[in-house]
Amino acid sequence: MAEGQVSAIRAVMREVAPKLAELSDDVLFGDVWERPGLSKRDRSLITVASLIALYRTDQLRHHIRRALDNGVTQEEIGEVITHMAFYGGWPTAGNAVQVAKEVFDSL
Repeated sequence: MAEGQVSAIRAVMREVAPKLAELSDDVLFGDVWERPGLSKRDRSLITVASLIALYRTDQLRHHIRRALDNGVTQEEIGEVITHMAFYGGWPTAGNAVQVAKEVFDSL
């Protein structure tokens, strides 16, 4: 998901579910992602793995980009996908490969 798409989604969220937007901004991205117990890089790895297992394609695009921005390499994304095939299933990993390729090609 491109940054413009993220902004558009957040604008819609603020209009339809303003409290959810507030919680996303203040709690999830303002607190949870900023806590010192895990690095942003580690949080990105965990988030990408979770989104792969949950087959959350749209969110995965955004979080793969975020992971790359947080220092995760393309090779590491590939390793996460491979690892998750054994825990989240082959179809979810196959889907994640396609999503990662789209993101990598867009860079």
